[in-house]
Amino acid sequence: MPSTRNVIIIGSGPAGLTAALYAARANLQPVLIEGLEAGGQLMLTTAVENFPGHRDGIMGPDLMAEMRAQAAKFGTEFVQGDVTAVDLCSKPISVKTSEAEYGSKTLIIATGASARLLGLPSERTLMGHGVSTCATCDGYFFRGQPIAVVGGGDSAMEEAVFLTRFASKVTLVHRRDTLRASKIMQDKARANPKIEWLLSHEVDEIRDTGKGEVTAMLVRSNKSGEQREVPVNGVFVAIGHTPNTALFRGQIELDQNGYILTHDGAKTSVPGVFACGDVQDHIYRQAITAAGSGCMAAIDAEHYIDNIPEHLATV
Repeated sequence: MPSTRNVIIIGSGPAGLTAALYAARANLQPVLIEGLEAGGQLMLTTAVENFPGHRDGIMGPDLMAEMRAQAAKFGTEFVQGDVTAVDLCSKPISVKTSEAEYGSKTLIIATGASARLLGLPSERTLMGHGVSTCATCDGYFFRGQPIAVVGGGDSAMEEAVFLTRFASKVTLVHRRDTLRASKIMQDKARANPKIEWLLSHEVDEIRDTGKGEVTAMLVRSNKSGEQREVPVNGVFVAIGHTPNTALFRGQIELDQNGYILTHDGAKTSVPGVFACGDVQDHIYRQAITAAGSGCMAAIDAEHYIDNIPEHLATV
């Protein structure tokens, strides 16, 4: 194995890039492994209007390019590709990609979470152009317009209620005739006059890919099989997120939904391993909170390295 690094960061969204920036400025010479989907979920976003310092907004890919360039300026080493295996118990911590193997005193996990999607080709094509997985991020763009929320859990209810602040109408589509959401969230949504209900329905298509914007959705009744078109200008998919933690299962403490558990900042159950961003945050899921936790992870890693006993520091 080559020489031991101070910090390896897995993931290149706002959390990973902020961790890299802080670690680089602390002269820790971090290595950041970008992953195959470099830049994270913001690469699927068009205008970002709620990131501080950009009063006129900034395109998601442009924001990530700026953050990457800033981390590189201070000496972050970037490695393209995906991590294939990790050993969190080895000293140094072992991180493997398809091309190389690295050893590190500390590891910062910033692998994020992936929004579950409906699996429609039109959904992918129109992502960021009327299709969204984040009401808090994109609701403002749909002022006075009809939109839809797809899902039946607490998140879907919460997003539907939130979106009524902006939309003229919110149509909630769920494939079953009963909701998974808690009673209190259901009651809150049902009491809102702006929300219309399409239970026992599924979305077959989102239109119009030809125009590059959402104009309607084609829904199908699961009882009669009948299809009909519902005019909407936005579709918010709220069927949950999957944290990208498969690499770490059995090696680190996760909650029941697979998110990494952190304490006292970004610390995990494994000494020297830190987690930040959506891989450990299933509540806020914002670029700015991810960036903040990336800062915490880098500072925690720096403190950990400073306190490694001298006889272990060169292992």
